[in-house]
Amino acid sequence: MPSTMTPRERTLEELSEKASRISSRKALIGFDGFVDKIVHPVKQRHGMGEDFERIETIAEFGSRISAAVGQSANIEMYQMMEKLGGNGPIMANAMHSANVQVRYIGALGNPTIHPIFEEFAQKTDAVSVTNPGVTTAAEFTDGKIMLGDMAALENVDYDHIIETMGEGQFLDACARADMIALVNWTMLPRLSELFNNMADRVFPNIGPGENRQFFFDLADPAKRSIGDLRSVLKIISRYQAHGAVTLGLNYSEGIQVAKALGLPAPTEDPDQLKALATRIRQTLEISCVVVHPTHSAACATSDGSWWVEGPFCEKPKITTGAGDHFNAGFMCGRLIGLSPLACLTTAVCFSGLYVRTAKSPSLSEVTRFLGEWK
Repeated sequence: MPSTMTPRERTLEELSEKASRISSRKALIGFDGFVDKIVHPVKQRHGMGEDFERIETIAEFGSRISAAVGQSANIEMYQMMEKLGGNGPIMANAMHSANVQVRYIGALGNPTIHPIFEEFAQKTDAVSVTNPGVTTAAEFTDGKIMLGDMAALENVDYDHIIETMGEGQFLDACARADMIALVNWTMLPRLSELFNNMADRVFPNIGPGENRQFFFDLADPAKRSIGDLRSVLKIISRYQAHGAVTLGLNYSEGIQVAKALGLPAPTEDPDQLKALATRIRQTLEISCVVVHPTHSAACATSDGSWWVEGPFCEKPKITTGAGDHFNAGFMCGRLIGLSPLACLTTAVCFSGLYVRTAKSPSLSEVTRFLGEWK
């Protein structure tokens, strides 16, 4: 391709050649599940329903809470919507919307599927291991605060998966998948054990998969110890023996992983983001590392490193799930053989369109958005 092509032009050309491959690709995704309650904290109420002024920023919200020390505070959380949540279901939903053949295993309800997941479970041929967690996500103009109830997720482990679907069926599901996404390590306390069990008991028994892809998302490991984080990074490295491993990190996660590995902390400067992705990839000896702040994204493979600017949205309809849509877009690109630069560009458009519409886009909608993006 001509070197004068912009990332947008190059990605549009690659998508025109390769997007039709997406319908033949199979993804297995797991293992979490949350009911997401999206709320806006109320600053001043003027009437019924949505007739209120919201608390706009996390700093303002923090000040309201700090002012209650030694006293008390009553802050209304107005529910804007209730939807399926969790890194796994959101990523799976996004990839299904892109026309990937998705199978989901996770925490969607037990003994019956929670109503919020019924349609999702049908279209992803889902297997539910336990009840979902519940997340109350307070959204602000400068970020979000997510409060979680995760007691049921302690049941997400190898034994419960095998008890629910049988070892043969689980191995078969893994063998059929072109891409296996293992996400939300932070919130599932037994996921390191599950990752090890799969590395020991699944992949040695199903043989090598031609062009098999793995994707890992840690999901903000701040509450986990440095030792735990280092341990799971070593486990992730093990998977490179069974396929091409991609580790996806937002900016905060990138800083935390850098600290755990003894690497320099980056700024959001493009060259520093590319250097961070490169150093993490080389340290873990895996195929690809992606680091995506809010305004841009960088990745590194054995062939080099790349950076793109994203279509930032000042007034998004939704922010919860934006990172999962970025991950879905990036891995859709990997599945159909896009270049790393085109994978990044597709990913930022996946996320950018989602936050503007609050809906998971199709690949054709992402292509159209990319064509209109100035």
